Amino acid sequence: MQDRKPELLAPAGNPEKLKLALYYGADAVYLGGKLFSLRSFSDNFSDEELVQSVAYAHARGKKVYVCANIFAKNADLKALEAHFKLLEAANADGVLISDPGVLRLCKRTAPGLCVHISTQANTLNAEAAAFWREQGAERVVLARELSLEEIAKIHAAVPDLELEAFVHGAMCISYSGRCLLSDYMDGRSSNRGQCVQACRWKYRLQSDEGRRGEWYEIEEDGRGSYLLNSKDLNMSAHLQEMQAAGVSSFKIEGRMKSEYYLATVVNAYRRILDGGYSDALGAELLCAARRAYTTAYAFGENRETVSYDDPQAIGTCKFIANVRDFREGRVFVEMRNRFREGETLEILSPQEHFGKTVGVKDLRDELGEPCPDAKLVQGLYSFACPCPLQAGDILRRRERESKSA
Repeated sequence: MQDRKPELLAPAGNPEKLKLALYYGADAVYLGGKLFSLRSFSDNFSDEELVQSVAYAHARGKKVYVCANIFAKNADLKALEAHFKLLEAANADGVLISDPGVLRLCKRTAPGLCVHISTQANTLNAEAAAFWREQGAERVVLARELSLEEIAKIHAAVPDLELEAFVHGAMCISYSGRCLLSDYMDGRSSNRGQCVQACRWKYRLQSDEGRRGEWYEIEEDGRGSYLLNSKDLNMSAHLQEMQAAGVSSFKIEGRMKSEYYLATVVNAYRRILDGGYSDALGAELLCAARRAYTTAYAFGENRETVSYDDPQAIGTCKFIANVRDFREGRVFVEMRNRFREGETLEILSPQEHFGKTVGVKDLRDELGEPCPDAKLVQGLYSFACPCPLQAGDILRRRERESKSA
């Protein structure tokens, strides 16, 4: 097993989420600019925000990796060249690339920029990993379709190449995202960052022979018709095995997920990495909206990776408010879901008061007036609180008991 603790790598869909991910314990974040990442529907980062975010992370001893992993056309190359020069000048810690030509361009344009090979390149074997290392890549983000045994063989064959692997989040029905379905169904290319997640849609079957085009519902074992809808990856109970196989960076998927999802997942994985897995921390990963969980192909062939149920399950907790400030025994929050005087709320935090509960007492509105019902969405409220909460902490309401996925 490697001696160094693996890096916890979190998604950052915008500057606010970047700060949240770092607050909850991520060692590094990955993000995209406005043009070249494969999440064009995310908020993403302007050039100015990229530079500022790298400086913000570095001031806290954290790293920033920037996605430039589209499959580029000739028309993209000039703008990519300028983008790489910007990232090099900003001292970004790495750039994620899928295309050999883009890698060649990056090495020529910004030779000081560290290159990571994106999961879009579908690195599935040791020879491919060795090829990327020979081209100057320092890290490969492995395809999700690999087993731990296969990862260990890649690490043994190319020991000086850093291996990054997904540990949590959405899975793609195609080989690590190389999908044509979105383009075919909606004219938006997944490989240009515009995936509409057509694999999550519900499908029906139409007869064109003998039944006058009658539509039939498709059912799979009586549970639904989401035939292309993958379960979510969850490797939280197997991080030691992943490290033993040679993985040095544990990647969480989700640049388009909510801030509550991000805080919940990063907090759980940080605590597991630092203190080991427990059933309580495993249950934390049920607190945010998700699909049924799977370990995918980590332990070999797996034919149970499709979620035939509804596309996404409701979490066991509801996101109630973001903490904005704490002073003089009162917590000041921005409301996200309605709450009332007398309720009991639970604290989500990277600090020691994680998991504690607080009663809502002396609830007041933004003007300091008594207010028994916080019902204005994103309204500012305050109430008496015995815990010294910090900006970035979250208040939630436990809605239902945790059940295994």
